[in-house]
Amino acid sequence: MTGISTNLIHAADGQSRVTDVVTPINVATTYKYNDENLTKLADLDLSTDYFRTPVYSRLSHPNSEQVEELIGSITDAHAIAYSSGLGAIFAAFTHLNPSKVAIGKGYHGTHGIADLFTRIKGLTQISINDDLNQLGKDDVIFLETPVNPDGEVFDIQYYADIAHSKGAKLVIDSTFAPPPLSDPFKFGADLVVHSATKFFGGHSDLLAGILLTKDPKAKFELVSDRVYLGTNIANLESFLLIRSLRTYELRILQQSRNATEIVEFLSKNREKYPNITKITHGSLQTEEFVKKQQPNGHSPVFAIELDSEENAKAFPSKLKYFHHATSLGGVESLIEWRAMSDSSCSPKLLRVSVGIENVKDLIADFQQALDTL
Repeated sequence: MTGISTNLIHAADGQSRVTDVVTPINVATTYKYNDENLTKLADLDLSTDYFRTPVYSRLSHPNSEQVEELIGSITDAHAIAYSSGLGAIFAAFTHLNPSKVAIGKGYHGTHGIADLFTRIKGLTQISINDDLNQLGKDDVIFLETPVNPDGEVFDIQYYADIAHSKGAKLVIDSTFAPPPLSDPFKFGADLVVHSATKFFGGHSDLLAGILLTKDPKAKFELVSDRVYLGTNIANLESFLLIRSLRTYELRILQQSRNATEIVEFLSKNREKYPNITKITHGSLQTEEFVKKQQPNGHSPVFAIELDSEENAKAFPSKLKYFHHATSLGGVESLIEWRAMSDSSCSPKLLRVSVGIENVKDLIADFQQALDTL
């Protein structure tokens, strides 16, 4: 089987329209019809004929098609690209159209979209910790794992079994553990969401989202919906994402190793740094399902809690190699006093996204900053 890095460089070679080694940016919004093959829209098989031929970039365009081919090649799924992670989540809700959704803690944007559907169509929301026997046919469990902001891992198979026993669907947001760290389909996911802004993009310079499905019919329906949602990924964003995917496997594995090593250091030195009251990361979990779900490494994101809100607020400014900023997944390490962007979490919590810097430098940076508290 072809490896991830090989696929991400070569899987879309067959879609090249020029001899350029680097895919060009297709800035056109509209494309010339082929005068030798003019067919009425009513006579087209839209599932095979329409979206694969450049017509208008809101439908699809050469760069977006390459993005979908590349990501599909490493996930063994149909990939649909969107203008942001939230665009992908909104598309999932639109496609599945549940009457009830069980949703856990996690990205506040997902909760915001659920609130929109509650306002627009009366969607009932329950907690993922409530009695899930309330769910019925075509309802949804929306599970983020590892979860934002602390990186805790949840048992996908457990929730898949519950959902499917009720005729419901399981949607997994796997942004914090993209491939090869995790494959939610192996454990029963029906749809998988990624904010491609994060690790797939990896350079903090693009917005994109990805929906993955194993069902070709769902792929066609999602692409058809996207035409009217107006959320196709843009030309430049697609080009930047194609560029990023060329180094993706190198980045994600290094980030995973770095994060796990930093967490191990902090965990082993808790007595030396009493200001740290809590560390959360998949590598610290002992449940058997964690090893099964993430056999190739843990998320590059973890969280710590300090002993006071004042220390949590001040700590990021004491670091040299961690930028104090929101978002995650880039080659540069970030830390965020999460209370600035998420009112649901503890004001003592710091979310850490680890980059590809030398891990010894990152650990030394943490040491000197902790020593100042």
